[in-house]
Amino acid sequence: MRPVQQGAAARATGGRWLAVVTALLLCVTAARGHAADHSIALPPVGPAIRGITVGPIESSQQPGRGYGTPYSAELLDHVVALGANAISITPFGRLWSLRSTEIMLDFEAPYADNRRAVRSMIAQAKARGLSVLVIPHLWIETDGWRGEVDPGTDEGWRRYQASYRQFVLAWASDAQAAGADAFSIGVECKSWSGRFGPYWAQLIRDVRAVFHGKLTYSANWDEAENVLFWDQLDYVGVNAFYPLADHDDAGYDRYVEGAQAALAKVGALGAAVHKPVLFVEMGYTTRRNAAVQPWLWPDGMRDVAIDEWEQARALSALIGAAAPNPWLVGFYVWRYYANLDDVSQEARWGFSPHAKLAEQLLSNVFATPWGADPQRSPWEPLPVSPRAQVGHLPAR
Repeated sequence: MRPVQQGAAARATGGRWLAVVTALLLCVTAARGHAADHSIALPPVGPAIRGITVGPIESSQQPGRGYGTPYSAELLDHVVALGANAISITPFGRLWSLRSTEIMLDFEAPYADNRRAVRSMIAQAKARGLSVLVIPHLWIETDGWRGEVDPGTDEGWRRYQASYRQFVLAWASDAQAAGADAFSIGVECKSWSGRFGPYWAQLIRDVRAVFHGKLTYSANWDEAENVLFWDQLDYVGVNAFYPLADHDDAGYDRYVEGAQAALAKVGALGAAVHKPVLFVEMGYTTRRNAAVQPWLWPDGMRDVAIDEWEQARALSALIGAAAPNPWLVGFYVWRYYANLDDVSQEARWGFSPHAKLAEQLLSNVFATPWGADPQRSPWEPLPVSPRAQVGHLPAR
């Protein structure tokens, strides 16, 4: 593992980054209202979603440390202190393989226990004034990505879709009973979100019958344009792990160009279907060149060059392109864990921004007005949090 850069060169880099992040936040404030496409249906008046994804503790060896516990209460206090106003939570179902047709709800624990934990977690969040998005995820027990699910035959698809409907409706009912504000009907169903139109239409009607909040779907960043059913949902939802460059050691200007290109594309999609856009997941790992292939999972990596500045600059480039747009209702940063201090869930070079430079960047950004925030009268002061100096990041 290569060490983090030290010495005078690092201090100089830190100084340059202070200027970059300051410019970013000034840009976010100044650009409010100028990036709008008014053909896009805007959300109800209210603050933009400044969200954090809170993952469960994915280990049955750590009882009492997941959703709805004193540990998650401490995590939520930390999230509120950062300036977030929303969380998403990700209960899982299990699929044995990409060709399996039965989704099991007993991820790490019996379904009844997971349901109680999610309800307790939502109650903890609501007590702190946080809105909650529930996103049922699929865990593939063997190798493969959920976006490649393929039962292989027409009969296999019928069985899989029947099981998927039961899985989604179970969590939609639980989300409604617990008082969640929004719900995602799926995550990265890339192999079948562009077909089976009647199935999806009926599923969305069924979900709306039991869940009365906002609905979205979590499309992979390269899937969103092929999804059939955006017009039937409230938000175009994207897991925004956009590559910002196509080669290693790219400069910050290249990251900004990559982010602007991605935002132009998804903004055009929102305009085409007359829906606002929500980044359901957004994040970068803490390693060198993280924005080149940001979807690479941190598990199993070797000889990783840990780089907190890379994570911060990738986030700053994407947020700088995203936040000024009134059609972007907000984003959820991927991700924190229910136990704030647990280090067993991912490596130090993983996605979590906790106790890293990216966390201070998020605090500053959360305290800055965004394009989707209600427009203020010119004589009103901007609501900048006293805990954060805008643009302040320490030199490393």
